[in-house]
Amino acid sequence: MDRWISDAMDNRLEKRYDLKTAVSMVIGIVIGSGVFFKAVKVLSLTGGSMGHSLLVIGAVGLICVVCSCVFAEMGTKYVKCNGVVDYAEASLGQGFAYCMGWFMSAIYYPVIGSTLAYISARYTCMLLGLESFGQANMSIAVLYLVLAVVINSLSPKIAGKVQVSMAVAKLVPLVVMGVVGTIVGLVNGNGIRIFTDTSAAGISQGGGFFAAVCAFAFSYEGWIIATTINSELKNPKRDLPLALVGGALFCTIIYMLYTYSMSATMNAAQIVEAGDWLPKIAFSRLFHSNAAGTIVFVFIIVSCLGTTNGVILGCMRGFYSIAVRGQGPKPTFIAEVDKSTGMPLKSCLLGLGVCAFWLFQCGALFFNGPLVMNTTGNPLWLMAWEADEIVIVTQYALYIPIFVHLIVRERKFSPFKRFVLPTLGIGACLFMCFCCWKSYGTYLTVSYLVVFAIIMGIGAFFYRKNPSMELLK
Repeated sequence: MDRWISDAMDNRLEKRYDLKTAVSMVIGIVIGSGVFFKAVKVLSLTGGSMGHSLLVIGAVGLICVVCSCVFAEMGTKYVKCNGVVDYAEASLGQGFAYCMGWFMSAIYYPVIGSTLAYISARYTCMLLGLESFGQANMSIAVLYLVLAVVINSLSPKIAGKVQVSMAVAKLVPLVVMGVVGTIVGLVNGNGIRIFTDTSAAGISQGGGFFAAVCAFAFSYEGWIIATTINSELKNPKRDLPLALVGGALFCTIIYMLYTYSMSATMNAAQIVEAGDWLPKIAFSRLFHSNAAGTIVFVFIIVSCLGTTNGVILGCMRGFYSIAVRGQGPKPTFIAEVDKSTGMPLKSCLLGLGVCAFWLFQCGALFFNGPLVMNTTGNPLWLMAWEADEIVIVTQYALYIPIFVHLIVRERKFSPFKRFVLPTLGIGACLFMCFCCWKSYGTYLTVSYLVVFAIIMGIGAFFYRKNPSMELLK
């Protein structure tokens, strides 16, 4: 029954996207705000060591490539409209698929989307000279979320073109800084001295390699969202593997070049002290012009908005993918596809509402979360964790049963695809979980699990073991 529903859902969506759109979606979602503000955090967590920072970037990139390879192989077999949810259904059945779909719709997409909107608004405020931790920031963040939903809802084709153009635009500062900065750093010697520079040791947060891996995971996240348009790709069996693996490898190279290029004009201490202003300061020094720093900020905002647009593209299909299976709250109502736009507008609006909830959590964290501590050093506020990081690790944990299924049941795959790839994927996911625990500790990890259990419990309330097929007739 559930497979019939899934097939019917896939048939209702137009084959509208090509390889260019799929690749740009991966790059456009992955490359965004993360690299601009997480690079500083990684350098700080690693004690100001450029060598360790590059190792962190490479390690997270390798994890993404490994997991991408596994899903790319599964994507050649399961050409469905909700990617990882369909993979979950194939592994552990309808119940696990529903749990995965609910997690993606109620937690993953909204958390990532709201965080990106908040960061986009933050950089906008910095550019305009406004307070970056206040009412203006939250208002602009809400505006960005609404605009992303409107664009993707009213015209999917325009949204696809926007994604392509923004993917190109966001590469400009990364490529320019990565190439020019690397060359300059090697010529003036700063690119060599940075590996022995200990100037940031006294001002760094410390925290170590594992905390840095957990932090930088956000910079890579989003590649899995490309699987949501698998059934809308003109040639999914060819395009999805190329988009996932190729996009992940490309992003890893760009990230390493960009981070390394910061050493061209700045030492480790200056990079850490720059904080969110790092891109502007680095560009201004590299090109000896304040205007260059201002221009790069504009590109960063475009980059952040491009990532937000890509995440919202997946977010809007979240509750629809559940409802069309006859699951979740009001499935018949939410599964309706608007005749004029061809988009599930009810699902779009519900996704926007959940994003608003997580946007409040994100804003509250930056306003108060890190400051509310008790005498033992533990946060008093239950949600005093960075949702963007810990939610991403949760996603990796949920991949494990899917990879185990591939080992146990996919007998038609070659030994390498059946045993080696998923085993490496399981190891990568377990490593991410370990890094998260080392980063947040027991107190915050447990507090997140409590919130996670409550939200998943709400989803369980709406679960139907044998959903009706009437809504698709």
